[in-house]
Amino acid sequence: MELEAKINTIRELLKNKKILLAFSGGADSTVVAKIASEVAKSVLAVTIDNGVMPSSCIQNAENIARQMGIDHMVISEDYLLDEHFKENKPNRCFICRNKMYSKLETVAQEKGFKCLVDGTNISDLLEDRPGIMVNYQKNIFSPLVESGMTQEDVLYFLKKENLEFSTSTTCLATRISTGSEITTKKINRISYAESLIKNLSSANFIRVRDQGDMGIIEVDSYSSLLNPNTLQHIDSELKAVGFKKVVLDIGDSSKKKKDLVVYKPCKDELNKIMFETELPYPINIELTCIELEKMGIVKCSPGMGIAMLEVEGRNVTIFKKGKIVARRVKDQEDAQKLLIKVLPKIRRFVSEI
Repeated sequence: MELEAKINTIRELLKNKKILLAFSGGADSTVVAKIASEVAKSVLAVTIDNGVMPSSCIQNAENIARQMGIDHMVISEDYLLDEHFKENKPNRCFICRNKMYSKLETVAQEKGFKCLVDGTNISDLLEDRPGIMVNYQKNIFSPLVESGMTQEDVLYFLKKENLEFSTSTTCLATRISTGSEITTKKINRISYAESLIKNLSSANFIRVRDQGDMGIIEVDSYSSLLNPNTLQHIDSELKAVGFKKVVLDIGDSSKKKKDLVVYKPCKDELNKIMFETELPYPINIELTCIELEKMGIVKCSPGMGIAMLEVEGRNVTIFKKGKIVARRVKDQEDAQKLLIKVLPKIRRFVSEI
């Protein structure tokens, strides 16, 4: 689907609605805010200051909302007071989003907003993001998903419209290895380290991973750091805040484009076209089948870990381990359109361990 068609779909989805938007000021929520500001009846952007966000995130969100001409609210709540969140189990992101969206539900109810919206895009569904299950449980509306907007579409639209957005909106707790307790000390030293490197480099993407005594620096461009004095300064500063070892990951750690589907030749069926994608999380086949029945004919075998969907002469097979295979499609574009419809129906397992 062409980008303009996707944007028009979003316009129709948001037209004349009273919208409460989960707003970080990042790329995705900025796109939704921009379109909503033009077509919605009213918009209230709400940012949660949870104590574990990059230092500039809240101020950037306020500035972007002001530029858009939409109402903005900041709600402060220290997630480091929540012992379940601090434990940093694999379901941490689910706990975080559940807390955030529960608060947004309360605000929406108090202020009379019936449409609670976020900036999740279709590419997010290809990643290991257990928090997205909160969207389904709370019926959060994701217009970028509904329209099939990918991460690349989002960035292209922002560039075309010359829109400012915050490039650092991911929770600092994501820098801490799962299973290692999230503490104020760790969050503060990560925040300090990333701010330091931002001031010393030309990088747009900056992450400092906290792995116990070691701090791992990830940037999308490290050439500006390759000066002995700069490296010595960074090493000294990061060790001063508690890291015993500091290393630089010289790979490009910025987000890479991932195709929604890739071509896989059919060895046994030469005349058949097959595409597939691999999700990085296990799928709850039973719940997924319930959702797929809204699309077409479904054959479901939770015991075997397989679901098969027949829709408009095309076939989609979904495996518990995360693989999705599309058969009898015309080409990659047709397979991609089909996957865009299927991905929001996928229900995953969320580990509590």
